[in-house]
Amino acid sequence: MSGNVNQTRQRCSNCHSVEVEIFYQDGDRHPRREYWRCRNCDLTYVPAKFHLSAIAEKSEYDLHQNLPNDAGYRKFLGRLATPVLDRLPAPSHGLDFGCGPGPTLSQMFEEAGHRMTVFDPFYANERSVLERQYQFVTATEVVEHFRQPDVSLDQMWNCVEPGGVLGIMTKQALGKQEFANWHYKNDLTHVSFFSRKTFEWIADRWKAKAEFTGTDVVLLRKQPS
Repeated sequence: MSGNVNQTRQRCSNCHSVEVEIFYQDGDRHPRREYWRCRNCDLTYVPAKFHLSAIAEKSEYDLHQNLPNDAGYRKFLGRLATPVLDRLPAPSHGLDFGCGPGPTLSQMFEEAGHRMTVFDPFYANERSVLERQYQFVTATEVVEHFRQPDVSLDQMWNCVEPGGVLGIMTKQALGKQEFANWHYKNDLTHVSFFSRKTFEWIADRWKAKAEFTGTDVVLLRKQPS
């Protein structure tokens, strides 16, 4: 990063630090989004003025063609499912947070002998399921959509019982040169980009143990009571 730290009222959407600065800006694309990076927690985020409306956001999700019988999609989800399954006693009860219009990960866990509950603010918005705790919580390709990461992450974390695990899969942000050529940032529903350092910061805040598997999966273990 270069340049002076931002002196405006802009604050990190995750840790609320003012130690933020413009990290990247789109060129000719409309809207010409700004991406800010926080020096405190290392989150790269898109300011609220560039966020889609809820209607436009859902319209984008409605275009997704992720079906439970799609072998390729199941293989993709396996990047998170496999390491979580390896760490679970059976049977366990889990929550798939942000399941989308065609819940598939939950089905994979059920096929492995576990009980699942699903939640999605657009497709399975039964908020009562967020009032209890589970032995594990999963979020695949979800956290990059969080407009207020600290609020939504705490919401998920509160659903994890002591000794349980939160499994997150999202592409992790790297340096400025890689970011400039990164297709992941071009999805207008993606507004929060986490680095390994960001997840380590989150784990420290939660007093959790973070374990990274592959390039896009982190498992966060809650301390036993």
